[in-house]
Amino acid sequence: MTNINLDRKLRRKRRISTNIRGTIVRPRISVFRSNRYVYAQAIDDETRKTLFFFSNFDLKKEVNFKKGKKNDDSKKIGIGLAKKLIENKIKSGVFDRGSYAYNGRVKSLAEGLREGGLKI
Repeated sequence: MTNINLDRKLRRKRRISTNIRGTIVRPRISVFRSNRYVYAQAIDDETRKTLFFFSNFDLKKEVNFKKGKKNDDSKKIGIGLAKKLIENKIKSGVFDRGSYAYNGRVKSLAEGLREGGLKI
């Protein structure tokens, strides 16, 4: 990746993430995706701590796990993180897509969060 593309990606991330702040009541749900995996974490920006996280590795630990399409796995990751948050009495969050476009796996993860009962 050239410096121009890296700078462009960082500028896009700063532009999006500048207005998003998470609290203990309404954490910021940050997404990272690589070519192979998807990671999601709930962050409290006031104390600068990660509250909960969920990824493909947590998905593999589940009993009825079958590897599917990346979009389907992303949706399951969203549902899993939503379950963790709702168990701990957190009902809403702020979605931070970072520098990624809101389509594909990022969109599936957001839909999974909503399907799991979280308000974003």
